[in-house]
Amino acid sequence: MPVSEEILAKNASVMPEDPRQMDFQLVRVKNTWYRVQKGEALRNSEDKITISEAKIGKSVSDVGISWTIQAPISFHYKVVETCNLLEPTNSTLLLGHIIGPQQLDIVLNRERQQRRFIVMDQIVDEYYGSKVRKYFEANNVHYKILSLTTTEETKSMDLVLTILQEVHSFGIDRRKEPIIAIGGGVCLDIVGLAASLYRRRTPYIRVPTTLLAYVDASVGAKNGVNFLQCKNKLGGYTPPVATFLDRSFIQTIPRRHISNGLGEILKMALMKHKGLFDLLKSHGKYMLDTKFQSHNELVNHGDIALKTTRLAIETMLEELAPNLWEDDLDRLVDFGHLISPELEMKVLPSLMHGEAVNIDMAFMTFVAYERGLLTAEEKDDILQCMKGLELPVWHQDCSLHLIKKALVERLKHCGGQMRMPLPTGLGMAEIFNDISDDTLEKAFTLWSSECKTTVEDDFLIH
Repeated sequence: MPVSEEILAKNASVMPEDPRQMDFQLVRVKNTWYRVQKGEALRNSEDKITISEAKIGKSVSDVGISWTIQAPISFHYKVVETCNLLEPTNSTLLLGHIIGPQQLDIVLNRERQQRRFIVMDQIVDEYYGSKVRKYFEANNVHYKILSLTTTEETKSMDLVLTILQEVHSFGIDRRKEPIIAIGGGVCLDIVGLAASLYRRRTPYIRVPTTLLAYVDASVGAKNGVNFLQCKNKLGGYTPPVATFLDRSFIQTIPRRHISNGLGEILKMALMKHKGLFDLLKSHGKYMLDTKFQSHNELVNHGDIALKTTRLAIETMLEELAPNLWEDDLDRLVDFGHLISPELEMKVLPSLMHGEAVNIDMAFMTFVAYERGLLTAEEKDDILQCMKGLELPVWHQDCSLHLIKKALVERLKHCGGQMRMPLPTGLGMAEIFNDISDDTLEKAFTLWSSECKTTVEDDFLIH
């Protein structure tokens, strides 16, 4: 009798004749999977046996049978900090996504020439396109670069389909030749969605070139595009196989873009890490001036920019890793993202993402103050830090009507609960579901009176 039949026969013999509820584990013998009742010993054999983490439950009732399938999904992805990513001698861009020596040997010993499809933001292409081309040519890689304008205005399914048409024409090995996205957060989001759709899931690599993408979009699993004038209304949760971080890209972006990224770093500081807040408060202007590049004059204090980005990434990963698919909607990382999507899309393109997030955070700081969660000193400390990072703290289009509309939309999509993350101190936060309209209205009045004058004097955004 074949070993698979022996296993099934032995376990079938101990099953009850008329079970009402049974749980099975799944066992693979050679190339075939079989159900085996949970808890029963498996017969020893010379054939290799694999036991899956997946399970099948079977329930018998008077009206029929139901099966319950439990199939755990496991993702492994790497976030790699490196220098000189585009130097031909640095193998990270080609091989840094590979996990384990066995997989590396397979790739290195392939007879077929390595191939890569690269999507690059058009502006990034102007700065780094020649270096990317020289990199792949020096490493004997057959490649194609698709240069695109990737902005919030072009962040659509049309652009996703454009990418997919080019990928299909180029042809890739769906498991061994990851698509590479090089650009800001919009570029990474669009390519991530395209890769997740192509042949149901094609691996991809993120190379962020802006500070905001470096600390935010590049380290999570989400991807998406705008739809019906709603931000990221279409998308999914498919993490990249790897993200490669190289701070040298940041030196070529405008100062406003660096301030924009600091908004997302401040979010993590206010929610989780007072030490990070102190770094931003004390050294924010220096990091803006030096564009997050290392300089010898701070050698005695360590690399402030490096410490800041690492803390931002580590605190972000702490929140994302256990809740990668957002099964739990109580998320501290949603701070600054309750009303900002509505505001950002309303005034597009006058506000950048991190700027809209910071306006949201500034208002919510006043909500926390009105609720008694922050002292006046803490409130003022937060606002002063924001201004030091050259972030807007108020906007003329962020009306009370827009705020309430945005919060109503959030209620619809969050199980009827507000789920409002608010700071309860510097570097501390909790989720609240009971913020009253009265609190919102008082916060709005105080926020407008304190911040509108400041904005008109220093940071007015038209």
